Amino acid sequence: MSTDFNDLPAHVWPRNAKREEDGVVTIAGVPLPELAEEFGTPLYVFDEDDFRSRCHDMADAFGGPEHVHYASKAFISKKVVQWVNEEGLFLDVASINELRIALAAEFPPQRITAHGNNKGEDYLRLCVEQGVAHVVLDNESELENLNRIAGEAGRVQPVMIRVKPGVDAHTHEFIATAHEDQKFGISLATGAAFNAAKHCLGAEYLQLVGLHCHVGSQVFNAEGFKLAAERILGLYAQIHTELGVNLPELDLGGGFGIPYMPYEEALDIEGVAQDMLGAVDDMARKLSIPAPFLLVEPGRSLVAGSAVTVYRVGTVKDVETGKAELPVRRYLAVDGGMSDNIRPALYGSEYDMRVVNRETEGSLVDSRVVGFHCESGDILLDEPQLPADIVPGDLVAFAATGAYQYMMSSRYNGAVRPAVVAVRAGVTQPMLRRETIEDLLSLEVE
Repeated sequence: MSTDFNDLPAHVWPRNAKREEDGVVTIAGVPLPELAEEFGTPLYVFDEDDFRSRCHDMADAFGGPEHVHYASKAFISKKVVQWVNEEGLFLDVASINELRIALAAEFPPQRITAHGNNKGEDYLRLCVEQGVAHVVLDNESELENLNRIAGEAGRVQPVMIRVKPGVDAHTHEFIATAHEDQKFGISLATGAAFNAAKHCLGAEYLQLVGLHCHVGSQVFNAEGFKLAAERILGLYAQIHTELGVNLPELDLGGGFGIPYMPYEEALDIEGVAQDMLGAVDDMARKLSIPAPFLLVEPGRSLVAGSAVTVYRVGTVKDVETGKAELPVRRYLAVDGGMSDNIRPALYGSEYDMRVVNRETEGSLVDSRVVGFHCESGDILLDEPQLPADIVPGDLVAFAATGAYQYMMSSRYNGAVRPAVVAVRAGVTQPMLRRETIEDLLSLEVE
């Protein structure tokens, strides 16, 4: 936490977040307590202009919006898809239903790239029927299936091949995706990726336009991207030399890191972009091949910092730990938990939390913030020091919660998914309504 618990660290919180003179936190001029009263808690609040500005910054860094594909798995709704469209970015989907949401939002399919390591026939068929920009092929059987489906439709489908370049991005094991022993992609080291490219170039109804890789998530420098680019461009050169083909595009994926805590630094996206673009150009020059058009797939770095999650504090109790070094810990229970934010339990993720209905004055005490679920591991903040004057009924907000929270949410213990709202210039727009018990019961078969 920052020195003053009432501060809102600017590099972590949404760009239009502010603590007003009365102590209340607003986003885009809208008080969070008013939103909590109207929509209930937990509640996701998106700063629309924050998201749009991050899209603009990313596009500027890489040379234009056509270089940037928003990875919608981080957070997708019709409204967010419309924002992406209006900012001119492309869109990535990772499932048939993400594609259906994008199409329902009238996103142009010619600016959509389809991902997934186990694409069903319905998914592939929808991609072909709608004319998506790319299908990223994950394996040989998918290549054969897509060629058949495209042939049945009488169309030629542009594709990329997802390559495992054997790069360790030094991130969490569960979100590192470029090493050999994991489910995504086709191996570069074994020669399988070259064989897949050769097979694809010979497929009647597929058009190979490039190669794809993704080194992982929460990556804070360009080194992993540069190494991946160098290795994959070697494959471009092999395809050029042995097959006589110059592939026009290279997709290096996303995974750009963001600060979740005040002590973490924000990513210098301009510097990373320059390093990546320079590495591609330099390596292509060394290999005497045309430099491919670079694509990137940011998700978290566009949407995570744009949102906060508001909770209401319920129980506050001091617990004797039986440890000499920490005899008492204060437990604060909120009305959400692992059902709306699984990341702390899954990855050990940390968050910056502040009281948002007033200023606090209490001294800091050893604390733990937990949810209401029937799990001892339902911990949102494990070992923070929090003001001693936080009481039941206070509203707290977690910053940087726009990515991989709502999308990974569950109905555990009968939890209903929270409402999601957007704020802009003092105006509130509901995006997703809160689920109800009727929604849960509607699935029951009598």
